Amino acid sequence: MNHLTDEFEPDRISIKLLLFIDKRPSSGEHVQQLRKHLKELDYDEAFSLEVVDVSEQPYLVEHFRLIATPSLVKFSPGKQQVISGTNILAQLDQWWPHWRKEAEAQQAAEPVLPSESDGQASVLFDDDLAHSVEIMKLSDELFQLKQEKEDLEAQLQFKNRIVAMLAHDLRNPLTAASIAVETLELGYGNPPENNRQSLSPKLTAQLLRHAKTQIWAMDRMISDILQTAKGASAELQIQPQAVSLERLVMETLASMRNKSEVKSQKIDVDIPQDLPLVYVDAGQIQRVLSNLLDNAIKYTPKEGGLSVSALHRTTQKIQVCIKDTGPGIPAAMQESIFEDRFRLERDEAQDGYGIGLALCRRIIRAHYGQIWAESVPNEGSEFYFTLPVFRAA
Repeated sequence: MNHLTDEFEPDRISIKLLLFIDKRPSSGEHVQQLRKHLKELDYDEAFSLEVVDVSEQPYLVEHFRLIATPSLVKFSPGKQQVISGTNILAQLDQWWPHWRKEAEAQQAAEPVLPSESDGQASVLFDDDLAHSVEIMKLSDELFQLKQEKEDLEAQLQFKNRIVAMLAHDLRNPLTAASIAVETLELGYGNPPENNRQSLSPKLTAQLLRHAKTQIWAMDRMISDILQTAKGASAELQIQPQAVSLERLVMETLASMRNKSEVKSQKIDVDIPQDLPLVYVDAGQIQRVLSNLLDNAIKYTPKEGGLSVSALHRTTQKIQVCIKDTGPGIPAAMQESIFEDRFRLERDEAQDGYGIGLALCRRIIRAHYGQIWAESVPNEGSEFYFTLPVFRAA
């Protein structure tokens, strides 16, 4: 805070002024012009002027409810008054006689001799203002501490919830993979006994595929958790290359075949043969497909249907749609579902972390695409996202 306080004799009145400026080069000129103008208005120099940098004293700015700089505040005597804008000097000419009368009236009613601290910052601030500023500072610090506390509590709750759900959700694919491996071990690890036949090549392939699928599901689950734990600001590692979207879709569907077969669901795939290659990180886009398909399978009832389709939307974009026949999503929530840790109230008892769709949005945005949902309650949901087309150099 700069101190440009004009000295005055003990028997003189003092109009206390604060000039709020910012760091613009023109601010110094405003200060000089105002000081010169004040001395022309009052040859007795019956005023005290202090210059305040708004960036250094934000609580004073808040206290006086200032909205522009430069602003001149008549702090005392009498009622506080603020004038601001480009015509401060003209406004000062208008108000100075009134301020002078207020000061004379106050001095006549209750003469106050200045203390030894005249000429310092403290002469401008009475106990009420200092108290008010201190309260604002403490309130602001209290608010920040409260926000930090709430954030830490939310993180702790999220961590506890993740640990519990991860332990629960990992158990199922881990058990399924273990059974497949043990069956293979029994079939090939020992010679046939008591007319027990060895595993057929077809069954062996099915067991291996099943074990691989479950291990891949666990890996995806853990990867999603670790990526989310880095925070929304963490940069995704994207390594794009030319990829067949159809291949990504079919591989993802194959990995989730067991889930859809358990519910006897029908999955339709409509991807044009002439669809161009997409320029994406294959692993990241498979995470998007897996999350969206997993949700579609979860919310589509038994013997229900879902579909995956794609179209060449523009010369630069491919649009993908995953459609289910589940309960749908309320219109008011169709944006919120992509927020981190957001879950619909109906899903609180369902398995899941509330991170899948938020992670999908981050991945798609990292590919300069868009993702959104369209839904009618009780008529299913459609999730759309766009991907860039590969363009050969």
